[in-house]
Amino acid sequence: MPSENLIALFAIAATAAFTPGPNNALAATSGAIHGVMRTMPHIMGIVIGFPVMNFLVGLFLGEIFQQSPVLRQTLRYLGAGVLLWMAWRTATAGGSGKAESRRPFTFVQSAAFQRVNPKGWAFAIGVTAQFVSPDAPIRTALICALVFALAGAGSAMSWTLAGQALTRWLNSEIRRRAFNYSMAALLALSVVVLFIG
Repeated sequence: MPSENLIALFAIAATAAFTPGPNNALAATSGAIHGVMRTMPHIMGIVIGFPVMNFLVGLFLGEIFQQSPVLRQTLRYLGAGVLLWMAWRTATAGGSGKAESRRPFTFVQSAAFQRVNPKGWAFAIGVTAQFVSPDAPIRTALICALVFALAGAGSAMSWTLAGQALTRWLNSEIRRRAFNYSMAALLALSVVVLFIG
């Protein structure tokens, strides 16, 4: 892959990974409720789950999704429904008692979530169209996946640490509810942005 393409890919991956979206809102919420150590399986699910999906899309599904508006729209609506359900669950988690009892995502749950993350699919298809070369599909899809793994690791850890930093501030039920509503709004807003874009 030419160096200018690699630089562009890193810029896109950083933008995709660090901007607000479902993975980041969920990582921040988990960091605030469970702390960094208990959120590590969730983080690893993001770091491995999305790049694997990106790699597979680059190899097998990119062309199909680009040529099938029905399949794209179906995935888009399914992902939007899942995100809105998660936003509702986050908003209604209640105060400290309920939130504490919720368990953090496991590695498998976090990795599996990538399959219904519309922001993830949008970037996976877009990156495939731009950067996966038909002349070297395995090599270029692998490069894309590795770049997104690096960006995802930095982003998921940053958002989790930010969430954990809020833990002291979230020592009252009213503040925790405000935080839950904010994270739920962030998830719902990511759905709106995806449908506007």
